[in-house]
Amino acid sequence: MQNQNPFFDDLARVASGAMGALSGLRAEMEAMVRQQMERLVAGLDLVPREEFEAVRAMAAKARSEQEDLEARVKALEGQLAALAAAPKPKAAPKPRAKAAPKPRPAG
Repeated sequence: MQNQNPFFDDLARVASGAMGALSGLRAEMEAMVRQQMERLVAGLDLVPREEFEAVRAMAAKARSEQEDLEARVKALEGQLAALAAAPKPKAAPKPRAKAAPKPRPAG
């Protein structure tokens, strides 16, 4: 027959209760740390990743458009400089209007 010792049974119950209390304490500590971190992050005024990625894409698009416009402006300036440097053709002389015939002297 097995000898039941109440001391060991009580000790096992106390240890089991302590483990349960410690795991509850651990969960409570994690919740508190999470709250503190959220409060800290909120105080830093950080943005969510999705917002950051959206603004980043807009900035890349704006930079690309700016580079395209800069290339167009340089091309137009080159065309303008070429037009300014080209010799201007002389205007054809205007045809003279025929003079009215002089009246003949009578007589």
